[in-house]
Amino acid sequence: MDEKIATAEKDVLVEMVKLSQKRGMTGTKGGWKDFLNSYDRKLGSSLSDPARRSADVLAAFLKTFTKEDDLKFLAKVMQCHSNRKVVEQFTNKSRDDESPEQRLVRLTLEHPLYPLDYSFPSHEEDWLVTKLSKKSKAMRSNEMVAVDCEMVLCEDGAEALVRVCVVDRNLQVKLDELVNPNKVVVDYRTEITGITAKDLEGITCSLADIQKSMKKLLSHGTILVGHSLNNDLQALKLDHARVIDTSFIFKFLDGPLFRRPSLNNLCKFILGYEVRKKGAPHNCLDDACAAMKLVLAKIERGFDDAIPLVQEDVPEIEMAKLLLHRIPIKVPSEELHRIILGDCAIERQVEYIYGFYFIFFVYLFLQLQSRSVIAILVCMSYMRGHRDSSYDRSCQFLLLLIDPM
Repeated sequence: MDEKIATAEKDVLVEMVKLSQKRGMTGTKGGWKDFLNSYDRKLGSSLSDPARRSADVLAAFLKTFTKEDDLKFLAKVMQCHSNRKVVEQFTNKSRDDESPEQRLVRLTLEHPLYPLDYSFPSHEEDWLVTKLSKKSKAMRSNEMVAVDCEMVLCEDGAEALVRVCVVDRNLQVKLDELVNPNKVVVDYRTEITGITAKDLEGITCSLADIQKSMKKLLSHGTILVGHSLNNDLQALKLDHARVIDTSFIFKFLDGPLFRRPSLNNLCKFILGYEVRKKGAPHNCLDDACAAMKLVLAKIERGFDDAIPLVQEDVPEIEMAKLLLHRIPIKVPSEELHRIILGDCAIERQVEYIYGFYFIFFVYLFLQLQSRSVIAILVCMSYMRGHRDSSYDRSCQFLLLLIDPM
């Protein structure tokens, strides 16, 4: 471990020190500030920002950790960075002779939303980080499998995996399992997932079991395919560097940067069929097959021309909704009613989206008690922040309700 720390880049060392602080980790010289007080007699802990310290100081601190759990944690953080660096370096070097599959991996990595959507808390204990070999053979592998998952909402406000399907490029099923969430479920989202409480009775397969299966399927540099794949990886608690996201690899006309095409619309335009009829629940296996078919169509036929984004029909009742994102789940409904005036119902839906800074403005026109009200929701610095508490996960927002003139 000492050798890996000594050769790590500074940005990796900075992240490792910051994460060790958040976790309250202590080495043989204590915590970060304790270490600084003993290591640097001149400045001590007065200069405690890891980013402002030299790589030598950061490395010296990290080398003080000797506990097995701490070393495993640091190794996992370094593995995540190593995987991404290997993929990026290989992608940059091999553009002239890259395979169609590798080109789609590159298109995914180069998408502006990739850093935002594929930033995972991979260092957490229950996450699996696949090991990516630096050997050229593994990096040139064109083997692909496609995945799709279904999730339910649990009592703690988090989502849990309940079904996963994986197919290969021949659409042969490699994995199709129901998963016991091992948590109290408050919403099975049956209208979307097609899963009911009865379906999970007697199911013993766990997330850890699925991770073991995925690790085997993704060995030797296999590429993982999916539509909005980051959501599936989040549910699987899996960090894999060689990915193809079908919501990233097609060009679109007149579409905002952050808008993704639905799987159903892509299939209608490119494959000539609908994955599901309107209002029908998802079929995990069908969605995995559809993602693979889209990749194969892109490889075989190109589809490099811009595709028009289909404007999906939105029910009138949905048009009257004001969406407020990233409000901590512990905020009582009564408090929200004090902020949002008028006779309205409040629906709670929990969805965690991690990423870097993202700024957007949403302008909504509402009708409340037969009076026109302009509601302007300004979400600034849409931030990843700290994932350790509901407060840190919340987005900073300002809601201005302007009385009608």
